[in-house]
Amino acid sequence: MATLVTKRRFTVWEYHRLAEAGILREDDRVELLEGEIFEMSPISSRHASCVTRLNHLLQDQAKGRAIVSVQNPIRLSDYSEPQPDVALLVPRTDFYRDALPTPRDVLLVIEVCETSGEFDRHVKLPLYAKAGIPEVWIVDLSREQIEVHRDPKVEGYQQSQIVGRGQTLTAQLLALELPVAKILG
Repeated sequence: MATLVTKRRFTVWEYHRLAEAGILREDDRVELLEGEIFEMSPISSRHASCVTRLNHLLQDQAKGRAIVSVQNPIRLSDYSEPQPDVALLVPRTDFYRDALPTPRDVLLVIEVCETSGEFDRHVKLPLYAKAGIPEVWIVDLSREQIEVHRDPKVEGYQQSQIVGRGQTLTAQLLALELPVAKILG
């Protein structure tokens, strides 16, 4: 007799209960994506430096127009709660105290990768598109380039381009301009 084996998907609510019960610790580097809990790669000094640099650059340019959220969760659906490296959020006076940001609150997501590029492109990027996140940048430190993805549809982003040193990036909804060389360091 054949046995059917299925995966058990966790909801965001259950994921948070795992943390409250101490099964997941606050310092665990995990994300809930499509009901599965993924352990994330350790953050290298190069990765951390890039995220810090982005935070510094964006705090100046986005002041009063967006909240810069660094490595904090976004609730995409009942089954997905990624923690992008940087997200620019619609300003709110409570700074999202009572509820995590949802896709309608997100202006831009930035993922920084050194070794996780394939995961970011093939797992996280489709989830952001499906949720309707208007713009995603993947800062690929190993390739020294930034992928820009815009115009989300359920099947994926309709516009994509790659920019490198010597070029300038513009965050579409905020008209923020950043030289690629400043982001890459």
